[in-house]
Amino acid sequence: MARANTQDILATLLRDAKAAGADAADALFVESVAAGVSYRLGKLEEVERAESHDLGLRVFVGHKVAFISSTDLSRESLGQLAGRAVAMAKLAPEDKFAGLAPRDRLAKDIPALDIEDKNEPSADTLVDWARRVEGAAMAVPGITNSEGGGATFGRTAIALATTEGFYGAYASTNCSIGVAVVGGEGTAMERDYDQASARHASDMESPEKVGRTAGERTVKRLNPRRVKSQAVPVIYDPRVSSGIVGHFVGAITGNAIARGVSFLKDRMEKPVFAPAINIIDDPHRLRGLRSKPFDGEGVANRRWALIENGVLKTWLLDTASAKQLGLQPTGHAARGTGGPPAPAPTNLYIEAGTLSPAELIKGIKQGLYVTELIGFGVNSVTGDYSRGAAGFWIENGEIAFPVSEITIAGNLKEMFVNLTAANDLEFKHGTNAPTLRIEGMTVAGA
Repeated sequence: MARANTQDILATLLRDAKAAGADAADALFVESVAAGVSYRLGKLEEVERAESHDLGLRVFVGHKVAFISSTDLSRESLGQLAGRAVAMAKLAPEDKFAGLAPRDRLAKDIPALDIEDKNEPSADTLVDWARRVEGAAMAVPGITNSEGGGATFGRTAIALATTEGFYGAYASTNCSIGVAVVGGEGTAMERDYDQASARHASDMESPEKVGRTAGERTVKRLNPRRVKSQAVPVIYDPRVSSGIVGHFVGAITGNAIARGVSFLKDRMEKPVFAPAINIIDDPHRLRGLRSKPFDGEGVANRRWALIENGVLKTWLLDTASAKQLGLQPTGHAARGTGGPPAPAPTNLYIEAGTLSPAELIKGIKQGLYVTELIGFGVNSVTGDYSRGAAGFWIENGEIAFPVSEITIAGNLKEMFVNLTAANDLEFKHGTNAPTLRIEGMTVAGA
């Protein structure tokens, strides 16, 4: 948890900034604990634990802004911090969009989101998780080697104060386990993985399930084939379907829209996806992996339908990008202690559809089921999309054989319109999507 005197420290820092000549300021305090272990081939390899704290101050002198951060919380250091920040701001260039969030947009109530697990797992518990997850993966017939299993736990406490009178604080935790293993021999080896994360340890999948899944996925990939280049339907497994949502949200951030470098810049209140598609961003999801009670500027946040029945309904805006566009911030600012806020999503997901994954695959005479994407080949200005991929070939509505060394390509504008969501949505990550089917993509193989 944040220190008992954190609010006093931030209040003093803001008073010092005003006294030094700042017209406005905000201060952010971040305190974190991170612990982790790694385990490979039945032996403990590493045990780590780190504790840190960081203080960031942002000051405004007119339309000039400066940032300064420090890990020294002594009164002497804090007394100098504000003066140095104001001196830096006076030398900075004018930024007509610089400023704190509007007072009427600041959060007045801090919702309880249950994102902190009060019980930190011991080092012995983390070792046990890592041992069990790797052991379960290695027990799958056909697994011949391990890249290692691991387990982590982290706690972060955040406090934010502004000269507009806002103060808010919260703490969150995250625990995770994962393992990657190798199957096959010689030049016929393949690898795969699985992992699980949760705010509370009690919500996390068991190490045995995660390890077994990693091993089974690896064995299924053995002896892949090549396929000929052709245009076919592509099915995205939930492990990779969230990437499609990520490409969409990157195109609707205020910074990209204000600069005119998004392929969706002129699509507000227009159809972007198929009519059955809804995309939600929900910062108040209980125990959500990206839940937070207010944004990085203290702005009240809420659930947004980014896409409603296929239609684009909003941009993601922090205060600066909102000013550039003549709009109001949407509560999507994210930040660290050493730089400006920027728009970012929270718990982002495509709502589940009505068809099962099997029904999405049924009727595909020739197609691709993607389980891994490689590289990043997306043009944010044009929407052109090209990624390396691996997965399984579909024949006559059934998974037929593993494939690798292929490329899938299309344009995101067309891909969004031709997208169908299955009914298997699960909340395992910060961004989630069910199995997705996209028609008419180009698969480049042999």
